[in-house]
Amino acid sequence: MPRATHHSNEQETERPPVLFYDGECGLCHRCVAWFLRHDRGARLRFAPLQGDTYAGLDRPRPADVSTMVLLDERGLWTESDAVLSALRAVGGGWRVFASMGRMLPKFLRDGAYRFIAKRRLGWFGPADACRLPGDGDETRFLP
Repeated sequence: MPRATHHSNEQETERPPVLFYDGECGLCHRCVAWFLRHDRGARLRFAPLQGDTYAGLDRPRPADVSTMVLLDERGLWTESDAVLSALRAVGGGWRVFASMGRMLPKFLRDGAYRFIAKRRLGWFGPADACRLPGDGDETRFLP
């Protein structure tokens, strides 16, 4: 699994943050469902790592679909940084939680992330049992 990376691009300031997830992973679908419930301001957009939106990014990006990737006005985030950046985008108390999470050393955060990512399909199964999108959330999903 690649190390977490951050690439800045000034042209991203107008766009809402996009959380890219493994479209074939049950845990990833559950995470997206959690973000849909908690992102009351509808700030986040979602797209599968296997989709056209991710393939069309004009920047270096991980090819490995075992990581979440978040693209926001500050750049491209992977692994635990992607999750914390998504929490930051949700705002409210989750923004505080994200700030506290960044106080943990990155090697510990990413180590825990990789431990779970490596076992996610065995623990949570494939995405076919999960609901995405629906209930009026369709406009928040990109191809």
